[in-house]
Order: sequence, then structure tokens, then C-alpha cells
Amino acid sequence: MTDFRFYRACKSVTRLLAVAATLMALSGCATYYSHYAMFPAENSENEPRTIRLSWHSAEYPSWWFLSDRATPLTLETQCSDRSWRLYDSSHAQAGACGEGIRACGKSGSDRLAQSGQPVSVSDACIMINPSDSEARIADISGRLELLVACQPVSAVKGEGEDEVNVDYIRASIVPYTVYSRKALRGSLNARPPKFDRAVCNAD
Repeated sequence: MTDFRFYRACKSVTRLLAVAATLMALSGCATYYSHYAMFPAENSENEPRTIRLSWHSAEYPSWWFLSDRATPLTLETQCSDRSWRLYDSSHAQAGACGEGIRACGKSGSDRLAQSGQPVSVSDACIMINPSDSEARIADISGRLELLVACQPVSAVKGEGEDEVNVDYIRASIVPYTVYSRKALRGSLNARPPKFDRAVCNAD
């Protein structure tokens, strides 16, 4: 009888330890990072601008059962209200414009830079590491290639006081080479620098 009670007690302790270990692993496995890049380029109107890329990631140890994850990547252009969201196959919002990391063009707003034709649902306007059809945002190591295949139908939207700039980085058949920074979420250097709006007012 004593042996049976001892066995049950050991079994209960083992179960509690297993639950505790699981809870500790679930809460403490991921390390969260912020990523961003700032670089100079021209927009479609050949105006010098600063371009900003940013995203967040959750990284897990190699022995953990979950793969690294990342938010969609945001591309913004100084002085413009137009921002792009790039997705990969891990995101439910990924469009029908190809594989890899990309942003699909918007009918009525974008056209293909090479032909001048309006975009269709199958046209990717912006791609990251375009030669890799299996590219994922979570796997970006610090150096990336940015290919821009589209240009805006119009650089401005609206009229008078409602007019806003919707221009973005100039298209190029050769990808831009970009270097990103990585910082722990919540650290002092985790946020990308703000755009200098004085340039926009000068224009």
C-alpha cells in the first residue's frame, strides 16, 4: 500500500513538473525584435527622398517546434501618404501576384513602369529578394534586395486642400541593395528615425 501511494505521489509530481516546464517554455522561448532600414532614393518624379522599411519578428531557438515569424513589411516614402505592405506565404493577406515577399499593385493607382500598362491582380509592384520564390520576411538577415516594378498613375490624389502626395520610390530594373538594422523590442534604438518633413514643406 505504501509503495502504491509513493508511486501516485511521484506520478503527480512528475505531471506538475511537466506542466510547469511547458508553461515556462511557452512564455519564454520567443525573442522579439524590431527591424528597419532608412536609405536615400528618388521617387517617380525624380525628387530625392528617404525611404523607410520596417517590420517586427519573433525568433525561436532552433530546437523549438515553432518557426520564426514576422509581421508584414511596411515600405514608406518621405513626403508621401502612400505606404506599402509586403507579405509572404506565412500571411493570410498574401495576394495572388506571385510567390515570395511582395506587394500587389492596385488597379487605378499603379501601372507597370516598363510598359506603362495598368496593373492587373497578378502583377507584383514591389518585391523583396525577388530571385527567391520561397523568401520569408522572418528570414531576412540584414541585407536585402528591393525591386520596384511599378509607378503611380498620378503622384497626387485629390484637389485643393484635400490634395495629398501618393508617390513612392522610383521603379528600377536593377534591385536596390538595402541594409537593415535589428534591435530588441522595447530598446531605445528599436524605433526607426522619423522623416524630416521640412523637405516636404520646401517642395
